[in-house]
Amino acid sequence: MQLLFEEGGEIRAGTVLAQQGEAYQVELPAGKRTKVKAKDVLLQFAQPSAIEMVRQTGDLTAEIDLDFLWECAPAEEFGFSELAAEYYGADAGAVQQAALAMALHGNPVYFRRKGRGRYMRAPEDQLKAALAAVERKKQQLLVQAEYEEQLKARKLPDAFRGKVLQLLFKPDKNSLEFKAMDAACTALGMTPMRLMVTVGGVESPRALHEAKFLADCFPKGTGFPDVDVPSPPNDLPVANVQAFSIDDVTTTEIDDALSVTRAADGKLRVGIHIAAPGLGFKRGEPLDAIGRNRLSTVYFPGDKITMLPDSVVDRYTLQEGRTCPALSLYVTVDMDGPDGVEILSSETRAELVPIAANLRHNLLEDVVTEAALAAGTGDYPFRDELTELFRLANHLHDERQKARMASGLRPESHNRADFNFYIDPLAGGGERVRIEQRRRGSPLDKIVAELMILANSTWGKLLADNGVPGIYRTQKAWGMHRTRMQTYPAPHEGLGVAQYAWSTSPLRRYVDLVNQWQILAVAQHGVTAKLVAPFKPKDADLLAAVADFEGTYAAYADHQSTMERYWCLRWLVQEGRDKLMATVLKDGAVRFTEIPLVTRVPELAQANRGTQVLLEIGSTDEITLEVSCRVLEIFAGEGEVPEEELETETDDEMSEVSAEAAAESAAEAAAEEAAEGEAEAAAGDAPAPADGPDADDASAPRDTGANPPA
Repeated sequence: MQLLFEEGGEIRAGTVLAQQGEAYQVELPAGKRTKVKAKDVLLQFAQPSAIEMVRQTGDLTAEIDLDFLWECAPAEEFGFSELAAEYYGADAGAVQQAALAMALHGNPVYFRRKGRGRYMRAPEDQLKAALAAVERKKQQLLVQAEYEEQLKARKLPDAFRGKVLQLLFKPDKNSLEFKAMDAACTALGMTPMRLMVTVGGVESPRALHEAKFLADCFPKGTGFPDVDVPSPPNDLPVANVQAFSIDDVTTTEIDDALSVTRAADGKLRVGIHIAAPGLGFKRGEPLDAIGRNRLSTVYFPGDKITMLPDSVVDRYTLQEGRTCPALSLYVTVDMDGPDGVEILSSETRAELVPIAANLRHNLLEDVVTEAALAAGTGDYPFRDELTELFRLANHLHDERQKARMASGLRPESHNRADFNFYIDPLAGGGERVRIEQRRRGSPLDKIVAELMILANSTWGKLLADNGVPGIYRTQKAWGMHRTRMQTYPAPHEGLGVAQYAWSTSPLRRYVDLVNQWQILAVAQHGVTAKLVAPFKPKDADLLAAVADFEGTYAAYADHQSTMERYWCLRWLVQEGRDKLMATVLKDGAVRFTEIPLVTRVPELAQANRGTQVLLEIGSTDEITLEVSCRVLEIFAGEGEVPEEELETETDDEMSEVSAEAAAESAAEAAAEEAAEGEAEAAAGDAPAPADGPDADDASAPRDTGANPPA
C-alpha cells in the first residue's frame, strides 16, 4: 500500500512497511523510513509506486492552470479531492488527486490552507494584490540579476550612482543594489570596497578611506553653520612684550607664542601666550556647541578638518603683525641663582599680546643649533631670547628627568625620527607626496615642548589651588599605565610633573578650551572663581566631555594613521623603491627607516629586536593598506634600538599611528612628543601595556604638514 501524507509542512509519498494501530511505518523513495500518523494521511493508493507517484505528480502539477483552478474552486472551504473531481472529472485518479493537492499546497497566494488536505481560495482582491506583488518581485529579481552581471563585468550600474557610499558604510541590506553587490562580491571573491573601487563607484583608494572616516565621524558633512565671529572684551590691557611663535611653515592655527623681557633687577620674565578664543565666546553659546560636537581638529596628510570655523580661527590665531587676545602665563626666572636656574614666581593674565613674528622651523632649524646657542652666535631673529629660553628649557627638562627617575623611570630618549607629510599638486593633474624626516629634540623643539609642559603643569596647579575643576591627564609610572583623563589633579609621572592639564591648544582641542575657560575664571575672579567658573565640581557636562573626547580623539588618530599609511604606500610606488632598510621591533614587526611605516615580516618572527634588515618590497595594496616584503639581508648586532624606544612599539603601531603629537603643528607636535611622548613611553625596564602607550603619545592626531601655507 502507498500513502500520500503531510510531514513537516510538505506533501510526501511513501510505501507502507507496517501498520500499528493509528500509525504507519513508511519508507520514502530515497530510502529513509519515517513514522506517519493516520491523521496526517491524505490519500491511500495501490498504484503507482511511491517513486513513480513523485515523478508523475511533478510533471502533472507543472501543467495545472492556477488561474483556472482558482475559478473552479468553491467560495467555501473544500477538500483537495473534491476540487480534483471538479477539475479533472469524477474519475480523477490517485496521481491526479496528488498533483492537485501539491498545487494547492504549494501556491498559498491562490489557496489558503485550512487543515490537513483542506483549503479555501483567496479573496479576489487579495489575490490580485498578491499576484501584483509576485510580478514586482519577479521584475526586481531580473533587475537585480542585471546589476549583478554589470558588476561582474566591472561596470557600475547607473542606479548605483550617488548610492555607493551608503551601500558601503550604511547599507540597506534588503535593497536590490546591496543584494546585487553582495552576490557579485561572492562571485568575484572581492570585498565590497575593492569592487566599488574597481568599477569606478569610488574614485580611488584614498577617496575610499576618507569617505569611510567621514561616514563614521561626520555623517552630516564637515561644513559649519553660519555663526557670528565674536570679539574679545574691549577692555583688555596690552602686554608690554614682543612675542613670537615657533611653528612649521604650514601651520595656520597658531595657538602659542613666547616672549622674554628682563626686569630692572636682572630677573628674566618669560611669557607663554596662548590664543584665547575663550575670551570671545562662553559655554552654552553656538560656537561652544560646535567645538563640543567636534572636540578636536582632525589632521591627516593633505588636509585637515578644523574644530572651529576658519573665520574664528583667523580671528584668534596668533598672527604676526597683530595684537591678539591671549591667556598669558608669566614666570619670573633667576637665570643665575645660587643653585643655577630658578623659577621664582608665576602670574596668569588675560590680555592683548603684540605678535612680532611667526618663526618657522624649516627656516631656522639649521642655524638655531645647540652650538650656536651656547656660543651666542648666528644671525637669526630673537637670538638672545632663544638663547635664554634654551637655558630655561634645559633646566626644566633636567628637573623633569629627576622626577622621572625618582619614580623609577629611565631618562627620556629622543632617538626616533619624526616625519612630516606634504602633498604637492602636479601641473598635469595628480599629486606627489613628500615625506620629510626630522630628528626630535632639536633646540627649537625642546624650547616649545618644555614651556608648554610648564604652562600645562602650572595652570593645572592653579585650578587645583583655587578649587576649580579642570581636565587633567595622569599617569602612574609603575608599568607605565595608560594615561587617563579625569577632572581632578594627580601626578603625571611619565612627564615628571605633579599635575598636567592640557591648556595650550584651545583652537584645536575642546579639552584645552574648557580648561581655558576655567583658568580665565581664576585669573579674573581669584578666590571667588569656583563660584563663577563655567564648570563646577562633578559637573555632568564636564564628565561627559572627558568621556566623549577620548573616543573621538582616538577615532581621529586612527584616521590620521590610516592616511599616513596610505601615503607611505603611495610613496613606495611613486619613488620606485624596491629595497628598503628597516628595524626589527618584535614578533616579526619591522619599522622602515625612511618612512613611518610598520609591517610584519613572518620570517623575522625570531629576530632580535633592534636588528637592521634590508627588505625587498613586493606588492602594495592601497585598499587593505598592506605591503609584502622579503628579507634580503640581515645585519646582526647592528643599529640596536634603545630598549625604552622599543617598548613603545605595540600591535597598535601596525596601523602606524605615528608618534604622539597632541595635535600641535608639525614642529610643535614633534617637540611636545619628544618631551611628552618619549617621556611617558620610556618606562624603565617595565614593558608598555598591551594597548599601547598614552593616546597623546602614540595615537593623537597631529598636524602633518596638511595645512596650506600661512
